[in-house]
Amino acid sequence: MNSVANDDPQDTAPDQDWDPGRSAQLYGINAWGAGYFNISDRGDVQVNVEVDGLPVNVSVPDIVRGMHERGLHMPAILRIRNLLDQRVEVLNKSFARAIEEGGYGNCYRGVYPIKVNQQCHVVEEIADYGRQYNHGFEAGSKAELIIAMAQLRESDGLIICNGYKDAEFIELGLYARQMGIPCFFVVETLSELPIIIERSRALNIEPLIGVRIKTTVAVDGYWSQDSGDRSIFGLSTTSLMRLVEQLREAGMLHCLRLLHCHLGSQIPNIRNVRSGVLEACRFYTGLVQEGAPMGYLDLGGGLAVDYEGARTNSTHSMNYRLDEYCVNIVESIRETLDPLEIDHPVIISESGRATVAYSSMLLFNILNVSSSRPTTTAGTPPENCVETLRNLHDIQARLSEQNFQECYNDALFYRDELRELFHHGQASLRERALAESIFLEVLHRIAAMLPDLQRVPPELQHLEEQLSDIYYGNFSLFQSLPDIWAIDQLFPIMPIHRLGEKPERSAILADLTCDCDGKIDRFSTPDGERNVLPLHPLIPGEEYYLGVFLVGAYQETLGDLHNLFGDTNVVNVAINADGSFEFAREFHGDSIADVLSYVEYEPKQLQENFRLVAEKAVRDGRISVAQRSQIVNAFKDSLHGYTYFENH
Repeated sequence: MNSVANDDPQDTAPDQDWDPGRSAQLYGINAWGAGYFNISDRGDVQVNVEVDGLPVNVSVPDIVRGMHERGLHMPAILRIRNLLDQRVEVLNKSFARAIEEGGYGNCYRGVYPIKVNQQCHVVEEIADYGRQYNHGFEAGSKAELIIAMAQLRESDGLIICNGYKDAEFIELGLYARQMGIPCFFVVETLSELPIIIERSRALNIEPLIGVRIKTTVAVDGYWSQDSGDRSIFGLSTTSLMRLVEQLREAGMLHCLRLLHCHLGSQIPNIRNVRSGVLEACRFYTGLVQEGAPMGYLDLGGGLAVDYEGARTNSTHSMNYRLDEYCVNIVESIRETLDPLEIDHPVIISESGRATVAYSSMLLFNILNVSSSRPTTTAGTPPENCVETLRNLHDIQARLSEQNFQECYNDALFYRDELRELFHHGQASLRERALAESIFLEVLHRIAAMLPDLQRVPPELQHLEEQLSDIYYGNFSLFQSLPDIWAIDQLFPIMPIHRLGEKPERSAILADLTCDCDGKIDRFSTPDGERNVLPLHPLIPGEEYYLGVFLVGAYQETLGDLHNLFGDTNVVNVAINADGSFEFAREFHGDSIADVLSYVEYEPKQLQENFRLVAEKAVRDGRISVAQRSQIVNAFKDSLHGYTYFENH
C-alpha cells in the first residue's frame, strides 16, 4: 500500500518543539470534537466513548489497520456505534434534566428524521438504543414511513409524517395508528386535509392530526429561508383558521393534537430558537382557545453542530450548548402557557443532524502531491540567455526583509516579460522553465519572511494560498462530501496520524474526479476560515491518511455518481469496555458493475460486447488467443473491482 511520493520530500525528522498538543490546537480538535475526539500522546486521532459508565478511547489508525486486514481499503466511511448511542442518550437526558429542573408538567419525545441518514444500520441502531427513551421517527415519504413502522417494535415512540401525502401514505399511517403506534399526520397544505378525512372515515380509524405553521422569526445561518412568510412549507395564519373550521365542520376538531413549527436547519444562534418557540407557543395557545385539545408541540429540527468549534453564531458553528438549548425551550413554553393556565404539551424535536453527525467520518489516503516548490535549485543562467532571465536571477542575490516588496514587483515583471518573449519565439522553452523555477524560489523565500512582518502588503496576503501544494486524495467529493460542493459546508479535516510532527506544508485537497469543482480549498481553524490546510510531507513507502469528521448527516444519501465513483466501503465499529473494538458490520463499497447498473448498463452484456471486440482483434491478427484470454479476464476483474484507486 505505497503512496506515490512527493517529488520534493522534506526532512521528516520530528520537530523537537512540536508535540500532539500543538497539533490539537492547530486543528481545533478539542473544540469541534466535543469530547468525542482528541489526539493521543503517540500522535494519533482517537475516539473517546463511555462504556458501562467508564471512559474508553481507541486509536483511529488502529481501526484502519484492522480494516486493511479485512480487505476493506480506502476510501471508507467509519462509523462508531457508541457515538450514535451516546448522542441519542445525551439528547434525551438533557431534555429530561431541563424538564425536571424547570418544573415542567410533561415529557420529551425525540424523533429522528430518517432523511438525514437513511442507512439501515444507522436507523436500526437509533431504534434499538432509543427504545428505552421511546425515541421515534419522522417520515417525509412513503418509503420512510415503511421504515419507521417496521422499526418501532415494543416502543411508544412517535411517528411524525411530514411532507406531501397521498391516499396510500395516509392509509399506511392510519394502519399504524390502528396498531397502537402514535402516528401524526402533519398538514402541510390544506389540500391534504380532505384526503385525511375521507380515508379515516373509509377505514373507520380516527387520525392524529398535526398542523405545520409558518413563523415570522428570521433565523441566522444558511437555511434562514426555511422560516418566515416565504417558507415553502406550512400554513399561513389564514389557512390555519380555515383548517380549524373544516375540522370543526367534519366533527374532527378533537383529532387536532399537534402543532409543528420548524425554524430551520443548523440554527447557530440560540436567540432565534427562543424567539421561534415563543411565537410557536402563541399559535399553540390560539388553537387551544379554538377548542382543539392539542397536547403536543413539535419544534422541528435546527439543533446545530459546531463544525468549527468556534462557539459563535456563524453558519457552521453554534453559540449555545445542548443543555442551554433544552432549558430555553422549556422556559419559553412555561413563560407563555402558565399565565393562561394551559397544560404543558409533550415537547418533540426532530434533531437529526445533532444525532448522527459525530458518529461518522470519511477516511482516505493521499495518492500524490503537486508542489509549487522547484524540484531542484535553479542554476545560473547560461551566458547566451536573454537579458530578462539574467535580471530575474539577480533578484535572488539582493532579496531581503528590507526590499522584499520591491523584489516581488520586479520578479513578477520579469517573469511576465519572459513569458511574452517565449510567446513571440524570442526565448527558448528551457529559458522559460528556468525563469519559472527562479520566480518560484523568490516567492517561497518571500513567503517565509511574511510571518515575521507586522504588516503584510495586500498583494501578498494570499501568497501562502497561491504557493500551496495540491494533495490528491483517494475519494470523490461529489459522492462522499456533496455539501462541500453544493452549499460550501465546512467539515473538520485533519491527518489521523503523525500528529507529533509539525505539518510543514500548506495544501488544498483534490479528489479523483475529472472536475475542477472536485477540490476542497476552504478549511476551518481555531483562528477562522483559511484557504489552505497544514499537512505533512509524504514519506516514500508509507500511506498518509486524512479524516473528514462529523459527516454523518446527509452526506451519504445526497452523494451522486460523478465519474461513476460509487459508495465507499463502510465499517461500523463497536468499542468495548477494555478498549478493544469489534467490526460489528462491514459493507463493501460499490463495484464498477454496480455503478454501471445504476445508469442502466447491463454488466453481463458489456462483458459479452467486449468479448466480441477481443475476438475480432484475434481475427484481425492484432492479438493472439492467449492474449485475448488475458485481456478479457482483466476486463472482467475490473468490472467487479472497487471504483476507487486500489494499491495492488
